[in-house]
Amino acid sequence: MPDSQPSSVENIIIIGTGPAGLTAAVYAARANLSPVCVEGTQPGGQLTITSDVENYPGFPEGVMGPELMERFRKQAERFGTRFVSGDVQAVDLNQRPFTLTFADGRQSKTRALIISTGASAKWIGIPNERRLMGRGVSGCATCDGFFFKNQDIAVVGGGDTAMEEATFLTRFAKSVTVIHRRDTLRASKAMQDKAFKNPKIKFIWDTEVSDILGENDVQGLKLKNLKTGESSEMKVTGLFVAIGHQPNTGLFQGQLQMNETGYLWVEPGTSKTSRAGVFAAGDVADHVYRQAITAAGTGCMAAIEAERLLESEGSH
Repeated sequence: MPDSQPSSVENIIIIGTGPAGLTAAVYAARANLSPVCVEGTQPGGQLTITSDVENYPGFPEGVMGPELMERFRKQAERFGTRFVSGDVQAVDLNQRPFTLTFADGRQSKTRALIISTGASAKWIGIPNERRLMGRGVSGCATCDGFFFKNQDIAVVGGGDTAMEEATFLTRFAKSVTVIHRRDTLRASKAMQDKAFKNPKIKFIWDTEVSDILGENDVQGLKLKNLKTGESSEMKVTGLFVAIGHQPNTGLFQGQLQMNETGYLWVEPGTSKTSRAGVFAAGDVADHVYRQAITAAGTGCMAAIEAERLLESEGSH
């Protein structure tokens, strides 16, 4: 379907096309609101870089992430959602209709805005991390763990995500070494206990990864002890980075209320942000669950709440 150009004032613009954005589009389109979906730089969101999705209801045999998002998109299109490519570079939420400015200078106005821009995995920021991405460096154990059968691998991080990833990876790997900058974990006690009891998981404390070794794939790590300053090398064939996520909320700084780590604040039990007419759905406002199914659920909520608002104002 060709990209559509938004008309002068839209009823609803949705930024983001992951499970939250596309579910919002399905519901808004079925309510005859002619929603416009902005695809952004990663159409389909994080699921497009996930291989097997085995926990989405209705797919007993599992489904590939890109296929699942393609199905979401087709369903949204079927009911009349219009898709526009490009990145939103600026938003003006000071008055309604809200104004969105694209990278190429285009502007669009909308009565209601649904933000579903998601969150991105944080990376260490060391020299060979990006170069070896997908060749031994990963940010997703459930996506890539299968490829490390009977191998020695490492996980960087000390929170719940790191412990979950490390525990999951023991299904495949020969050994999993958790490398943490401190001498205690931030993870919940239950997650810590599970990891400590697992005979395949080892820990290296007070240490950071300073570089990744290997030409074409990961062959080892350079480590630095933060207390002694001592450097060492460690032989592994995989590195999983699990140091958290960063919500994609930079566009909305100073215009919407956020928590201390940048996730959008929503009124409890709703998808309403601190500004009337602006709704948030999915990982951009959810630092707890971060699942496709919960993102889809909040996308549904956002569309219904936007529809009710427009109805109450007589603009729908």
